[in-house]
Amino acid sequence: MGPVTVKALDGVNVKVKRGEYVSIMGPSGSGKTTFFNMVGGIDRPTRGRVYIDGVDISKLDAYEMAWLRCRKIGYIFQTFNLIPVLTAWENVMLPMIFAGVGREERMRRAREILETVG
Repeated sequence: MGPVTVKALDGVNVKVKRGEYVSIMGPSGSGKTTFFNMVGGIDRPTRGRVYIDGVDISKLDAYEMAWLRCRKIGYIFQTFNLIPVLTAWENVMLPMIFAGVGREERMRRAREILETVG
């Protein structure tokens, strides 16, 4: 058998305005994870473009993409993606460190979050 081509997404055009919340639903294998991986810059489209605030994210380097994810995108991964050598407390605080949240505020928020989920 030769290579198999899978067209995960075709003709997708989505505009989300600042402050809007979006939920994408569909059956297993319909391309939801692929779509969000492209929006989050984890995967790159083979054709087409992804723009966030007018910026073609395929042109961003790793540092710029990390900044964009931290400042512009609220992304909940399908799997937890926790860092196993860190405690739950440290895993919760880590994104806040990258976001520039001060130590006291990080600790307060992490405590509230962990109390909420038990």
